Amino acid sequence: MDLFNLDQNYILNTYKRMPLTIKKAKGSYLYDDKGNKYLDMFSGIAVSSLGHLHPKVIQAMKKQMKKNLHLSNYFISKPLVSLAEGLVNHSFASKVFFTNSGAEAIEASIKLVRKYGKTISPDKFKIITLSESFHGRTMGGLSLTAQPKYQESFLPLLPGVIYVERNNINELKNAVKEDVCAVFIEMIQGESGVQVLSKEFVDELIRLSKEHKVLIVADEIQTGLLRTGKLFAYEHTNLIPDVLTLAKSLGGGLPLGAMLVSKSLENVLKAGDHGTTFGGNPLAAASGLATFEILSNPKMILEVQEKSSYLFEELNKLKLKYEIIKEIRGKGLMIGLEVGKYADQIKSEALNKHVLLNVTNQTVIRLLPPLNMTYKDLKVFLDVIESILISLKTNQNG
Repeated sequence: MDLFNLDQNYILNTYKRMPLTIKKAKGSYLYDDKGNKYLDMFSGIAVSSLGHLHPKVIQAMKKQMKKNLHLSNYFISKPLVSLAEGLVNHSFASKVFFTNSGAEAIEASIKLVRKYGKTISPDKFKIITLSESFHGRTMGGLSLTAQPKYQESFLPLLPGVIYVERNNINELKNAVKEDVCAVFIEMIQGESGVQVLSKEFVDELIRLSKEHKVLIVADEIQTGLLRTGKLFAYEHTNLIPDVLTLAKSLGGGLPLGAMLVSKSLENVLKAGDHGTTFGGNPLAAASGLATFEILSNPKMILEVQEKSSYLFEELNKLKLKYEIIKEIRGKGLMIGLEVGKYADQIKSEALNKHVLLNVTNQTVIRLLPPLNMTYKDLKVFLDVIESILISLKTNQNG
């Protein structure tokens, strides 16, 4: 029995597998069991931000593996403390709580903001999130995810969650009241098609949060750690969040998440209020520390900004030339191409040409390439996407 059938037999079928059996990965490429190599333009959904098997990350993992793999959180861990120090020194935060995943970071944040609210009033427990948001698949995260298609089968969800239309300032004003303890936002909504929050909306949120003592939680699980051209996406705005969640690329390929909190919140959760068995695992922390040291380097930040400018410029040329691309959204190397009904066809044809693309919200090609992808490999992607656009336009005209 081949691997695909074994997968179907023994693993719950909750994923739409791509028709490839990957044998190895290196740099910006995945290699299948037939020896074909594929350019990876979504890097494990923004997890492999330095590509696959980055030598410095692997070296850090090997070094840690000779010391210990797990200690439990009854003991301090040097790589974990060093990673926390780096995150604090490069952000607004005062302290960090580590988790295994983004969903767990969201769960920790829900508990924190609700306990904060109760220090003001027993009725201050409501949470606002935005339309088409995505905050995870746990029951708490799902409650914040304002998309009925994900929620319907699992109702009832967490009470006290209010949904506001993205970038609708009037709805936001009407929703933020004294019974609201927090607003959860994604600076760029990745799952809904790379939708960017407007400056006006963010500025009004800042004003309302101060007026009503409402916390702002920035979910940067996908946008964080240089994905948008700055170390954190909130740095593109006037916002300084109260809480920030990270995961995906934080562990350098291993499971690791984090909740970062401001000085005023560092004592809200007391010993015993929250915990995790594996969160902050020493091996994941060592991998994450090596990754963070690279991503926080000013030269790396400049490199991503320059590659972003290049990619946006070239994609806009294709948009004007072929008209299949209706809109280009995003920042840094988090880019959404609105292509309407052609999304799945483009993905399929790119796969035939050995380029791996991801489709989100049915009509959007979401690009999340490794941040250290070479210009040569970016050109490979651009040539392939142009060849597909030529074919689609020819068929249109034919």
